[in-house]
Amino acid sequence: MIEVKDLVKTYGSKRAVNGVTFSVRRGEILGFLGPNGAGKSTTMKMITGFLRPDGGTATVDGIDVASDPVAVKRKLGYLPESAPAYPEMTVEEFLGFIAEIRGFRAKDARCSQIDRAIALTHLAPVRHQVIETLSKGFKQRVGFAQALLHDPPVLVLDEPTDGLDPNQKNEVRTLIRGMAAEKAVILSTHILEEVDAICTRVIIISQGRVVADETPEAMRARNPGARLDEIFRSLTSSDV
Repeated sequence: MIEVKDLVKTYGSKRAVNGVTFSVRRGEILGFLGPNGAGKSTTMKMITGFLRPDGGTATVDGIDVASDPVAVKRKLGYLPESAPAYPEMTVEEFLGFIAEIRGFRAKDARCSQIDRAIALTHLAPVRHQVIETLSKGFKQRVGFAQALLHDPPVLVLDEPTDGLDPNQKNEVRTLIRGMAAEKAVILSTHILEEVDAICTRVIIISQGRVVADETPEAMRARNPGARLDEIFRSLTSSDV
């Protein structure tokens, strides 16, 4: 579903992403890990068409991101870091706006998608509340709801449990696991327990390059007795 080959992005004299290559199949939940500034968010923005790569290619369901970014956006749901939204709108108004953008112009179809997204993300108690008055956790759930609203085959999630309490984190992880059989999921996280909880594969990026790409089990097998955080530190020590 996702094919990334030799992606490059440079900001001035800094090469933020330097030849990143990987693929994600339907049914996989890929944990995308790395220190701050390693190139994770930049890579995700290129996959979703929000940044144009300086080199290399990215395709989503066979569609090249550089040549047809709008078609790619139809295929994926994207939760950026910090879950941006229009703060003056209510939750329902914002999701209705997103539904119209996504092509659900008929009222019944639009309402059906909104109701589904609200139910999946447990937003019913704040459905009619203005977004700027919500807690950080509820704002994060609104961002997740807009990513899920059109039931896309690909999800790109940048820190999806950021700001959530432990119970809410478990709910989101359960939701992602439940959808994974029918979708390809890229999940960026700083929470290593999240990798253990839901990821079927792990990529670690350091200084813009992939330094590991394997299952959590295989990673541990190469480092018997080591905790995942210890393995992470050893692979990214040049960034620390």
